[in-house]
Amino acid sequence: MAVIAESPVPRPLTPVSRVLRLCLHALLFGLLALAAGRAVTDSAPCAGWVVAACAVLAAVYAAGVLTPAVHRSPRAGALWLAGLGAAWAGLLVVSPDGLWIAFPLYFLELHLLRLRWGVAAVAVTACAAIGGFLAHAQSGAVSPGAFLGPLLGGAVAVATVLGYQALYRESERRRELIEELIATRAELAAAERDAGILAERERLAREIHDTLAQGLSSIQLLLRAAERSLPQDAPALEHIGRAREAAQENLAEARRFVRALTPPDLEHGSLAAALERLCTAAPGPRARFCLSGAPRVLPTPYEVALLRIAQSALANVVRHARADRAEITLTFMDASVTLDIVDDGTGFDPSCAPGGEGGFGLPAMRSRAETLGGLFTVESAPGQGTAVAVTLPLPLEAS
Repeated sequence: MAVIAESPVPRPLTPVSRVLRLCLHALLFGLLALAAGRAVTDSAPCAGWVVAACAVLAAVYAAGVLTPAVHRSPRAGALWLAGLGAAWAGLLVVSPDGLWIAFPLYFLELHLLRLRWGVAAVAVTACAAIGGFLAHAQSGAVSPGAFLGPLLGGAVAVATVLGYQALYRESERRRELIEELIATRAELAAAERDAGILAERERLAREIHDTLAQGLSSIQLLLRAAERSLPQDAPALEHIGRAREAAQENLAEARRFVRALTPPDLEHGSLAAALERLCTAAPGPRARFCLSGAPRVLPTPYEVALLRIAQSALANVVRHARADRAEITLTFMDASVTLDIVDDGTGFDPSCAPGGEGGFGLPAMRSRAETLGGLFTVESAPGQGTAVAVTLPLPLEAS
């Protein structure tokens, strides 16, 4: 009864546990009152001793119930059970009705002691109950019930406690699974929110670069052409110069916006450094990064696209290729920049490749490259590894 489970950290009692504990208290005190009442009404020769033994047993039991250490310390619980056993033994000596107290004692022993010691204590208690009954039984009044009653009661108590413990453990496992599920859902929601924020940042950076920044660059070129076509003493030259300055300032501001929206992987270093960190942190196959050519500063959309393509390709290597090695190579040439991702995995037939999942498929990579006017190619065959290559033409200011 009570909470029949071993737990290193005491947990608050549930309503069911409180009811079971109250029922155990009521059972023991009711049986003591019944034994004392029978001794008095039957005018037993030792009625006074019976009442005194019942009172002592009730006092010892109440003291243990009201002492917090009994429920927290196995040593204190064992000492309390020893005191209860001694008081019960005294009751058995003066009254055969003390046999009834064995049943609540079974549950206390199984609750406060480890299972093997609890079962042993139940067996000793059952033998003591049988011995007490036989000591008071008159000659010829002994029946099989005197032996079966305490033994069956002990068996029922053990079975009940074991069943309760099994249910409690199952309930705890379900509670832990539910808590883990709630935590996982919260982490997933946070990850999706962060992914959405990053995606929106990339979209805004790409839109600002491809529309506002490019438009301001075009305005500057047109104003420069107009400035060259006018005579040196033309009154409009001053206004054109001011317009060019305003366009230049706004172009710089637009580029600052683009840099502020750069993905976190590119915030603290160059594209090459981000790719090297990607290889170092990649799980599964050994990944290596190589840089070829003279590095130069690329527009943010170029760096974002190349980094995302590398992340997507390396993720596919980890999840699908079963490769031992992978190599990412970033090559700067006079008019273009090339990114190659090569692995020695199982390979596949590119003509039958699925679209991927979560935007990590080949079509998503191809779309990123083609949006910037680049070329995306995949070379692979079953059992021969895979090579993914993307080539982007360098813009005029970067070439």
